[in-house]
Amino acid sequence: FPLGATVQAQTKGIWMWCLPHPRRPDHTLVLLDTEGLGDVQKGNTQNDSWIFALAILLSSTLVYNSMGTIDQVALEKLQYPFGASESERGLWWAALARSSYVTELTKKIHTKSSQHGQEEENSAEFIRFFPAFVWAVRDFTLQLEMDGRPISEDEYLENALKLQEGDSEQVKQCNMSRICIRKFFPSRKCFTFDRPANRRKLHQLETLGEEDLEPDFLETTKNFCEHVWNTSRPKTVPGGRIVSGTMLANLAKSYVEAINSGQVPCLENAVQALAVIENTAAVREAISHYEELMEKRMKLPTETMEELLELHAECEREATGVFMARAFGDCIDKFQGELAQKFLEKKKEFCERNEQESLNRCRAVLMELSQELEDGIAKGIYSVPGGYQHFLGKQREIEEKYRLVPGKGIQAEKALEEFLKSKKNVAESILQTDNALSEKEKEIEAERARVREAQRQQELLEQEQARLTQMMADQERSNEEQLQQLREKMEKDKKALQEETDRVLQKKLKVQEQLLKEGHQQQSREMQNEIQRLKDGQKAADAAGILKAIFDGLAGFVVPLVAEAGKHLPKVLPANPRWC
Repeated sequence: FPLGATVQAQTKGIWMWCLPHPRRPDHTLVLLDTEGLGDVQKGNTQNDSWIFALAILLSSTLVYNSMGTIDQVALEKLQYPFGASESERGLWWAALARSSYVTELTKKIHTKSSQHGQEEENSAEFIRFFPAFVWAVRDFTLQLEMDGRPISEDEYLENALKLQEGDSEQVKQCNMSRICIRKFFPSRKCFTFDRPANRRKLHQLETLGEEDLEPDFLETTKNFCEHVWNTSRPKTVPGGRIVSGTMLANLAKSYVEAINSGQVPCLENAVQALAVIENTAAVREAISHYEELMEKRMKLPTETMEELLELHAECEREATGVFMARAFGDCIDKFQGELAQKFLEKKKEFCERNEQESLNRCRAVLMELSQELEDGIAKGIYSVPGGYQHFLGKQREIEEKYRLVPGKGIQAEKALEEFLKSKKNVAESILQTDNALSEKEKEIEAERARVREAQRQQELLEQEQARLTQMMADQERSNEEQLQQLREKMEKDKKALQEETDRVLQKKLKVQEQLLKEGHQQQSREMQNEIQRLKDGQKAADAAGILKAIFDGLAGFVVPLVAEAGKHLPKVLPANPRWC
């Protein structure tokens, strides 16, 4: 980010810089820098509050920037920098931003859509998603000593945040910022930075090398960067879901749209909208993964339906895992239902392709095997006395050779029936012109032909029934696996939510303990009320009830799919067709 050396502000809005995380290979470090809060060139002070609120909502570590010392002025009019820039060797840092009020947060951020006007309950949930807090004191020249003994930077911060004794309005006003910081940011860290260079070089910071910077400044900067790199948690939304780059962009868009429309950014609404976007993308990604796996592993035509269904089940299972890894939120069951429907449609497409490939293969084999028969028909060699039996013998020879050919697929019988049916008129014509047979013998042969055809039709119908039964069994398998993966997903999310709640409770208990230790009974009781509300809210969100609601929703697409398959079961002909 550029460093302004004049009275004119450089940064406008919030600037973003992304780079690979220096400690976590699979993470990206996103740095945010706000415009100068409190800029005299701006006429609307609300703009500063919204920028600060946005930075809070989008960041996982917040750097609080002040000049000189931590005093009452710094507490009341906070400077919030949200960015860090590094030289090529990563050994110098600077942050830019100006003022806003932490006490305004309860009016600028809502955690739930139903909490409009309930600022106390609203702020109690802030700790769930508020970033870690780092106070950077720039151009610090004092000695870190108190009562004649050295103190750490963190002790310096905690001493500045101690509440003043008394009940006067002045004391309450002085304690307001302290209470908010302690309440909203229970995880705190402080760094005191010496001036980076002598006064004559400060306006050249962007072009200075490490050798031009003060050693004490470089040492603190190194410690600061190590702290951020090693302790900053990945950005998450309530429930512990880690935010990706795309999700961060969608969150930012949602928040900005709410502000521009005159509304207060609501975390619950933003996360719900984000869940819809992510879950929609998760369905697309899962289907794409399924198609890729099927195309890679499938060799058409398959010899049996089981072979194709086993491959489908394998690929569906892996693709569902892809969906589960990305999907989140209360509406996951709805999108899993859509995914299941798409799997069903894709399975149907692959089955149809498999059948068509089998038909094409079988027709090609029959065309090759029947070439001699076709030539004989064209030459009329079967239109002679005894030609009918000769014709039937040739057909049987073709059928026997055809059955020995491998790799025909699941449509082998259908293709054979299609071939024999195509020769039905020719066979009848040859039969009627065969003078070696009496009229009675011709009638018997014609009846035998009809019986053979009926038997083949019966076999085909039985095969179709077996195929549809297999399809139904596979769909039941799919439904059960979908339910099981959803159970596992919800149990995992439930555990993550419980861990998040436990962390919040521990932090609030720590704040309450410190308030009691300092003798602030009223503030301690208020914190106890927040803790109790949090526990009550956790009981209200009973996990068993949530899971039951999701399973009931998922059952809505399980039954219809099986019922739909049942509509296509064929009616089987009698086992023993009539002989004459």
